[in-house]
Amino acid sequence: MVEAMMRTTARAVVIGGGIGGCSALYHLTQEGWTDVMLLERDELTSGTTWHSAAQVTNFGAVQTMVGLKSHSIALYKELAEDPDYPINYHHADGGLRLASEPWHIEGYRHFMSVARGMGVEFELIDAEECARRHPLIVPGGLLGALWDPLDGDIDPAQLCQALARRARKAGAEVHRHTPVTGLTETADGWIVHTPKGDIHAEHVINAGGYRCNEVGAMMGVQLPVASMEHQYFLTEPLAGIEAFGRRVPLIRCPTDDFYARQEKQGLLVGFYEQDCRTWGLDGIDPGFTMALSPDDPDRVLPVLENVFERMPCLTETGIHTIINGPITYTPDGLPLVGRIPRRRNAWCITGLRAGLGEGGGHGWLLAQMMVHGEAVYDTWCLDPRRFGPWATVEFTALKAVEDYQNEFRFHRPHEHRPAGRRMRTTPLTPVLAAAGAEFGVVNGWERALYYKPAPDFTETHGFGFTETHDVVAREVETVRDRVGLAEVNGFNRIEIAGPGARDWLDGLVCGRLPKRTGRVGLCYALAETGCVKIEATVALMAEDRLLWGSAAAAELHDLDWLTERLPADGSITLRPLVDEMTILVVAGPKARALMASVSPRTDWSAEAFPWLAARRVFVGPVEVIALAVSFSGELAWELHVPNAGLLRVHDLLVEAGAPLGLGRFGNLAVESMRLEKGYRHWKADLITEFDPFESALERFVDLGKPDFPGKAALLARQAQGPRRRFVSFVVEDGAAPIHAGDSLMQGDRVVGTASSGGWGHRVGENIGMGFVEPALAAEGTVFEALILGRLVPVRVVAPCRYDPGNTRLRAG
Repeated sequence: MVEAMMRTTARAVVIGGGIGGCSALYHLTQEGWTDVMLLERDELTSGTTWHSAAQVTNFGAVQTMVGLKSHSIALYKELAEDPDYPINYHHADGGLRLASEPWHIEGYRHFMSVARGMGVEFELIDAEECARRHPLIVPGGLLGALWDPLDGDIDPAQLCQALARRARKAGAEVHRHTPVTGLTETADGWIVHTPKGDIHAEHVINAGGYRCNEVGAMMGVQLPVASMEHQYFLTEPLAGIEAFGRRVPLIRCPTDDFYARQEKQGLLVGFYEQDCRTWGLDGIDPGFTMALSPDDPDRVLPVLENVFERMPCLTETGIHTIINGPITYTPDGLPLVGRIPRRRNAWCITGLRAGLGEGGGHGWLLAQMMVHGEAVYDTWCLDPRRFGPWATVEFTALKAVEDYQNEFRFHRPHEHRPAGRRMRTTPLTPVLAAAGAEFGVVNGWERALYYKPAPDFTETHGFGFTETHDVVAREVETVRDRVGLAEVNGFNRIEIAGPGARDWLDGLVCGRLPKRTGRVGLCYALAETGCVKIEATVALMAEDRLLWGSAAAAELHDLDWLTERLPADGSITLRPLVDEMTILVVAGPKARALMASVSPRTDWSAEAFPWLAARRVFVGPVEVIALAVSFSGELAWELHVPNAGLLRVHDLLVEAGAPLGLGRFGNLAVESMRLEKGYRHWKADLITEFDPFESALERFVDLGKPDFPGKAALLARQAQGPRRRFVSFVVEDGAAPIHAGDSLMQGDRVVGTASSGGWGHRVGENIGMGFVEPALAAEGTVFEALILGRLVPVRVVAPCRYDPGNTRLRAG
């Protein structure tokens, strides 16, 4: 192949020629950017891609993953059928995700509901049917399996060459044997340094695979990506395969930690052994290309014994080839696709542990983000900014080992696995642990979920209501009837300061900010597409100083968004406070009495300190910022406490609260109470797929403002009418809560998707939220929810189920 002379400027440069890089390059051309280039240090697919097992499944735990996998399948089928350049794609062999425990079946039923909303139909089959569809397995001990009819596998090298070929035809350049030796950030982009010359690029995409942190180091960042050694065996031919008459389905087993698919007339069998190991943490040989690690079959022997029991045919054939190569992981197992934090016009598509099966979709969504500002799906589950600097490569390696050992064992609600814990704590963490706190993780922070009623209390994780139901009920009762105390660590706080800071920020949001000093308001900012991007609580602390508050997960997301829009003259500054301050929430009808006792110099009356007021006060000797806001719907204050004084403030509250019946409450109680009030969660009920009118946020939009980001797009969307409407509903069944992603149905037709749900303990209702067709959004409308395999009636209700007049949170 003769490559053209390399151009010196480009709209975007992709670094890396595996599936991620080739997919990104191709999809950028499809979205309209043709002045793009791909640079590969060696040959295309010479990293992990070439030795991938290359399975292509539709299965995903969230709708975004299902959607991008469906795109991959459709694209690969089209490529395979291209008469000018066909590729090998075994489409629709079918796949079995085996189930040997009841919780496997329960989870599969939930994932079937998630997939249904994306137009994907899975099937739950029994053990006998498993054996009928796959003649090489013994069904003993099986309860059944999830059947994916479109499961298959693809040739990795052919796929990447096909994508690169189409990108070239559209105007893109591909340069092999062109290593990137440096990256220099400029005012309008990047200079990409190579031995063949420099390229001035507006955008840079890190698609470096297991070398992504070598590329990252050139721009001064480290990505949370670590590699694991992974082995699979290729067997000699099996008589049973030839006798079957067609290709056998794929198998994945969460109990025996293996997968298998057909390879010629034998099987490719891969293993996720418990005695696994990381790869490349101490550096990667520059010459490691189209290469493998030494075979280590002894490491998988314990797994192999179980595989032999499930597939005895393997004892009757030999091993033809052993492949042992690196695959990349992130801390949560999902890829990093999107903006690189704290760098302008820098993107990545890496950490693709299942890259071949998903890569078509990942490149598709990344190209949309770059060209249009957002993708057709909300991409937060892929966003690199969901991890901060605390997610080091060393931390990622701990999580990678844990994830590898649980490859096919999906997470269940409220399940927070132990590896890499206690990365972000406060001085109160050991105090709350001693009080019985069971912790979960929020953006790396250890946050109390609930308080155990006894030291030996444990929760059986599942998709139904669990043992925590009554525990949470008692915590909610404490807040409703007396006064509760909760630590809300990690809540994102940014101080915005400088002349004209309020007016500058007011120009960025679609509503109005508070005008009076000492007042608090809720505001929203929109994406370029006119859809909801940011939710923030803003307190005007002084004429030139505001306090920005948002979800803990939004820490880097919001900081990037604000930073990119700062005035060029440096007049306004941003100071993150998340590591300096922790919030203590005091909530309940006796909250005013408690605050008056620990802060007697402040007038805590309803007249002097009303709802949505902000004050600097002293709790004992410690100065804190107190906001009269409530996510519980009860009278409450958020106390923003410097960490140096956190223990002191906590102890004063506990001591003074004892006569008032003070109790502790955790995140699950907050979740229950916010559902009763109709309050939203960012990236659950507030996503970039819907505009504020579709999201029932009309009261936070002021179209009379001269301009704000996303206004033109919002007006255009408004003229077209809503595609969905956000609603609250009551599930007319108490057997199980509805979960995010569950499909809302009218007969056999999907009419919406749930965004969150749970039990409202103060109102005694099973509450859900979600987006439905506009014709079904009126109160009183009844349809069904597909919950764990059952169609359950649901009824649209007013969003605020508890104290709709807000008399309790304004109480005197």
